[in-house]
Amino acid sequence: MKLALYLGCAISTEQYGYEICAREVLPRMGIELEDVEEASCCGYPLRGINTLLWLYLATRNMALIEKKKIDAIVLCNGCHLSLTEAKTMLDKDPELKDQINSFLEEEGLRYSGNIKIRHTLQVLYDDIGLDRIKELVVRPIKNLKLAAFYGCHAIRPSSIGRPDDSINPHKMEELIQAIGAKTEYYPERVECCGAGLLAYSMTSLKLAALRLKAIQSYGFDGIVTCCPYCFKMLDAKQQFIKQTLGEESIDMPVLYHFQLLGLAMGVEEEKLALNLNLSPIDRVLESFRK
Repeated sequence: MKLALYLGCAISTEQYGYEICAREVLPRMGIELEDVEEASCCGYPLRGINTLLWLYLATRNMALIEKKKIDAIVLCNGCHLSLTEAKTMLDKDPELKDQINSFLEEEGLRYSGNIKIRHTLQVLYDDIGLDRIKELVVRPIKNLKLAAFYGCHAIRPSSIGRPDDSINPHKMEELIQAIGAKTEYYPERVECCGAGLLAYSMTSLKLAALRLKAIQSYGFDGIVTCCPYCFKMLDAKQQFIKQTLGEESIDMPVLYHFQLLGLAMGVEEEKLALNLNLSPIDRVLESFRK
């Protein structure tokens, strides 16, 4: 199966580890990745400022993907929401689609709507499937309890169709169980990590601290996410949260789901960008080293 890899801004500019582990793991699962040359920001940061500009940027990326005549895999929750929302609007409004296409003509691009925008969870759970993933596992883990953290945009708004159920998502938990680990329900798994407020308020750090403290209190050994912004808040900001808010008790490993999958599939640690994780992941890694 060949898919166009759309990375968006956060992964391309700061969350390099997500791209590295995805490029390492997906081909081993039968997914051939093709880069989207000249791709740009998905436009979502401009959604509330200039609707046409957001639609233009989102549609431009979809038009670039359409030129390849293959569907897309989008690693970022926010990017997937942006492209899906734009696609929903344009497919329902031919006049608006014509207007955006008139802007795209300057680059020789045109959007027709004949592609699917797949989220990471959809590719792993719906396309590859749990049975195939179980077949690829060579190092199952049975002594870890891991918390799935979805991120807002992976499950909301449900009105335009999201990768999983907005009230009771289950795909990430089942993917975690497929490699032998334990997981369980906890209320905060569908709540906000605080990333949306990071540029404006310390509230963002307080929200992330609440999530980390809650997950830790439930006895989880680590957190698994497929969102670069959730990863940024829970992994990269963890030490800053401890220092700034005085939450010294926080000590929670955080991994991308592709990193966890790669470990279970026997991929060498150095190929999964684990050295870029800033949270204390050694405890998780020890489970694979035994």
